[in-house]
Amino acid sequence: MSVTAPAGFEASGIRAGIKSSGSPDLALVVNRGPSNAAAAVFTSNRCKANPILWSEQVITDGRVSAVVLNSGGANCYTGSFGFQTTHATAEAVGEAVEVSAGDVIVCSTGLIGVGDQAFRDAVVGGVPLAAAALRADGGADAAIAIMTTDTKPKEAVHTSPEGWTIGGMAKGAGMLAPGLATMLVVLTTDADLASDALDRALRAATRVTFDRLDSDGCMSTNDTVTLLASAASGVVPDEADFTRALTELCRDLALQLQADAEGASHDIAIEVVNAASEDEAVEAGRAVSRSNLFKAAVFGNDPNWGRVLAALGTTAARFDPYAVDVSMNGVMICRTGEPYESRDLVDLTPRAVHVLIDLKAGDATATIFTNDLTHDYVHENSAYAS
Repeated sequence: MSVTAPAGFEASGIRAGIKSSGSPDLALVVNRGPSNAAAAVFTSNRCKANPILWSEQVITDGRVSAVVLNSGGANCYTGSFGFQTTHATAEAVGEAVEVSAGDVIVCSTGLIGVGDQAFRDAVVGGVPLAAAALRADGGADAAIAIMTTDTKPKEAVHTSPEGWTIGGMAKGAGMLAPGLATMLVVLTTDADLASDALDRALRAATRVTFDRLDSDGCMSTNDTVTLLASAASGVVPDEADFTRALTELCRDLALQLQADAEGASHDIAIEVVNAASEDEAVEAGRAVSRSNLFKAAVFGNDPNWGRVLAALGTTAARFDPYAVDVSMNGVMICRTGEPYESRDLVDLTPRAVHVLIDLKAGDATATIFTNDLTHDYVHENSAYAS
């Protein structure tokens, strides 16, 4: 049920005619209250799509009543017409579900440069149909409607012993890099929390989950993660407990995104330990995750630790290059910057790959999640526009 698992929410996913394939392409999530507190985080890409520009203004008062999401077109670099399309979409949602258009987050995903009159007609015209299809168990339909190159919907639910629930859905299979990886995510809860508490929890959760997903080093123009609270459970949770639960749910969704990354044959966790600071651990792990040489080696089941060290050397992280240890899938193949156990002992045939990097420079740690670089990834992204 994903986003409709918590009380107080309805959702739908319909075919609005945006995608030429005829697949579902418009989703609507509505918070029926009694509260409409919310928080959101957006891409850090300077080139922002029109829905981002709109939604950044919507969230300033910490109130959101509905989220409308289309796949099949990013509505980015479509000029003033595209921004007017976003506004018209919010107005249509407001009219259809009787909320203020200024309380409607708008999300789009698909090709940049798509946002002509046909796109507008399909999205805006589809809103009444999506509103009519709203159901208290419509979360699964919504999760399907936001998919682009995804092969499966991504959903997660957490129910607390105290009686409050968090639900979530996500889409994303390419352009997976911070900020926020490449994604649209809607999170819902029936806990009773004010918008400032939701904002703190969301930023804490995304910092160590979605922001640590770096599948291909490419940052989207449309990333949006929205958290809505209905307060329908009547339970005010401990903020720390809520943040922990939200973080686990976001990690679940992030790993689902990693597992469905375009063309990937390996899911790689790059764990950096004993760094001088957490930021430096992140920088080191991200440098390895963005090395095409390293990612191609993993695709070929080659535990080439030299490519790990070469990537580390491009960073500003503090460490002695001749003191670093590197292990792959439990085998230490580099110790103090020199060959150690035989690379032949490393089995990279399983999909899961764990790279452990010990910088021996402090006590901070971070893990970056990435994928290998495959022929299928290149093919999919060369053929995507067609």
